Amino acid sequence: MTDTELNKTLDKLSSISFCARGNKTFEFTSLAHHLNEIFLEDCYKSLDRNKAVGIDNVSWKEYGLELKRNIAGLVVKLRKKTYKPLPSKRVYIPKGPGEYRPLGISAIETKIVEMGVTRILGSIYESDFYDFSYGFRPKKSAHQALKVLGDAINFKPVNFIVEADIKGFFDNVPHELLLEFIKVRVKDSSLLYLLERFLVAGYVEDKHLTVTDRGTPQGSILSPMLSNIFLHYVLDKWTDEIVQTHTRGYTQIVRYADDFVIMVQSEYDAKRVINSLSKRFNKYGLELHPNKTRVFSFGRMEKAVAKREKRKANTFDFLGFTHYCDKTRKGHFKVGRKTSAKKFRAKVKDLNLWLKAIRNTVQTKDWWKVLGAKLRGHYGYYGVSENYRSIWKFYMLAIKLAKKWMNRRSQKKAMNWDKMENYLQLYPLPKPKIMHNFYAVT
Repeated sequence: MTDTELNKTLDKLSSISFCARGNKTFEFTSLAHHLNEIFLEDCYKSLDRNKAVGIDNVSWKEYGLELKRNIAGLVVKLRKKTYKPLPSKRVYIPKGPGEYRPLGISAIETKIVEMGVTRILGSIYESDFYDFSYGFRPKKSAHQALKVLGDAINFKPVNFIVEADIKGFFDNVPHELLLEFIKVRVKDSSLLYLLERFLVAGYVEDKHLTVTDRGTPQGSILSPMLSNIFLHYVLDKWTDEIVQTHTRGYTQIVRYADDFVIMVQSEYDAKRVINSLSKRFNKYGLELHPNKTRVFSFGRMEKAVAKREKRKANTFDFLGFTHYCDKTRKGHFKVGRKTSAKKFRAKVKDLNLWLKAIRNTVQTKDWWKVLGAKLRGHYGYYGVSENYRSIWKFYMLAIKLAKKWMNRRSQKKAMNWDKMENYLQLYPLPKPKIMHNFYAVT
């Protein structure tokens, strides 16, 4: 594959994007042919080479040993419509105390085709998606969503929050409705046929195959794109065209994947929105979680209202942060943020289990570097304005846990705090740092 050949293929995707931007009703009838050898080879190279293997037990490196032959064979199967995605391998990852989230690990060839289809669909839908949708999109991030949310509450007339949780969203998206939404833009029967095959591929758990008729399995490369398309029509478009035009005061939504909050000026509108939301999702085969969906007062008047009603001021969690009513140094209202208690406990637990597992299998000098990388990763996400205290607390607990497990390498406890401080002087861990300043002047 030469750079010129790849550029030609990528130019074709750019042409799709140009058509999609220029005409919101344009229907694409010829897309599957872009899944050619040059494009799929580039999709292979863009994959994370260290990811776990699927049920095929073939790693990224092993598949690449005969890359051109493998890709050529894959393209033949795609053109003959004999390609059948392998079911994913189901595993479970911790979600919270006693809770686990199912995750699907795709086979390497499935990942390649998923990446190709995702890029093709992205070239169409990226121009359709609304600016308030931040999840799994190029040049969009959770931190942008957090900043927009904070700015709206700080500077707009926000008095109420509609907080909603879609019950088992990724496991319950109706396939038929999802495909109907895709058909609004995509008329290529070959690509639609391929999408249907992905949706019903199912998963293997304990050697048992489960065929799925609902849902977009988490862990799949294609799943975030399909989820965004579904929510674009069910939630985003509806919010923009119906909700915001039928409320009396200020209304704004911020969405990241299936997590979203709607900020509203009046209680009357907030109650109307949450009632309509429930009916809207029921119409499309989904349900809002009754215990995690609510309307509550929040904003610059909340502390005064809470004091009058003799209660604590309301808070809410979004994208791993608890948002609360705070004040600037001059006494003006602002939104405060801190790592949510649930996420903080989960991160500390994960760190403790990791230290316990590696203390006797890896030399200290080696796992110490990894510990530093883990801390930098933590600051990279949680190091946002107002959250310095939480990341400092995490840093101190990391040191405490490191000392604990260094002492448990043998029955003799050799690492006291004086020695630990000396060790940190010689081999310092990265200190907490605010990585995302939401108030910086740009």
